[in-house]
Amino acid sequence: MNNKEFIAELARQNSMKAADVQQMMNTLIEAMGESFQEGDAVVLQNFGSFEVKKKQERLIVNPVTGQRMLVPPKLTLAFRPNPTTKDKIKNGGESNG
Repeated sequence: MNNKEFIAELARQNSMKAADVQQMMNTLIEAMGESFQEGDAVVLQNFGSFEVKKKQERLIVNPVTGQRMLVPPKLTLAFRPNPTTKDKIKNGGESNG
């Protein structure tokens, strides 16, 4: 499902205009981005949590040349689904009760 289809489905389910749903999604994504830039986690009830994690610097070795290189630390975004969402995905969309 692409963005346009997703927005249309949300609009249909909530009896709203697609433009209003798109504006709401843009606001949500912008607010989440600001939280991530501040290093804060975003928790969505009954869905999961997004958090910024720091990967430590590490030493890697090029397997062809044997040259060692230092990879600098970086921030990454991680998602952890809540157990109910995770179970639904594992069971093909059906929940266990």
